[in-house]
Amino acid sequence: MTLAASLVGFLFFLIGAALKLVLIAIIANAILSWLFAFDVINYRNRFVYQLATALDRITSPILAPLRRFIPPLGGIDLTPVVALIIIQGLQIYVVPALHLTSLRLIGG
Repeated sequence: MTLAASLVGFLFFLIGAALKLVLIAIIANAILSWLFAFDVINYRNRFVYQLATALDRITSPILAPLRRFIPPLGGIDLTPVVALIIIQGLQIYVVPALHLTSLRLIGG
């Protein structure tokens, strides 16, 4: 395996890991929002507040564009579900295809 092929493989490993981390962040943000909604936890706890703020900053750039197209249905926000489906589709179909295509282009 050439150095270029190894670098491309590593780059796509990083892309896959980033997508998995975003997936986990979206799930954690949804669970945290449910816990806030049912008054299990609240923002007065400093750690919980910082965690909620961090997760919101990570997931907002992904969920905000989807929220423009998907209205809440009866108070239920479906955008995390749609985002999870899109990310899973990217992981299963798009990233491997791009990986193989890039390996063919560099001759690896």
